[in-house]
Amino acid sequence: MRLLRHLASWALALFLIFMFVQATIHPLPNPPIGQVKLFDASGENIVFVTMAQKTGIGLMEPTGRVLVALAELLAALCLLLPTLRRFGALLSFLILAGAVTAHLMPNVLGREVPVSLMPGETATDGGQLFALSIAMLTASLLVLVIHPGKKDA
Repeated sequence: MRLLRHLASWALALFLIFMFVQATIHPLPNPPIGQVKLFDASGENIVFVTMAQKTGIGLMEPTGRVLVALAELLAALCLLLPTLRRFGALLSFLILAGAVTAHLMPNVLGREVPVSLMPGETATDGGQLFALSIAMLTASLLVLVIHPGKKDA
């Protein structure tokens, strides 16, 4: 049973790590504009610009974006190390709880995020980012629950 818990913990942690790294530094070539937190120019990130416009809080972009990205990278690093995995899962859970909350509030972000910042553009992602946030929130909670601790030895 302990082996199964370790394998599940690693699988969920690797999923979360991949998603955080992809959203913050995007290791793949030609990242889409407006989708990469640490490499988007100021005023280019779709999610944080939308939040800044809807709330009127100018600190969302770029300050909030960079702080969230750094927290995500810290969570990814902690998830990679088995001794810090529960802390990483807790940090991940808190980050994603904030993301889900923002998606559930139409005056902050909303469930459907625009796919472009171009004026007059009305296309949205159809709730894909919201669904991904829920999946990652669930994975974080599962890592917290199933990762074997020292007492399970």
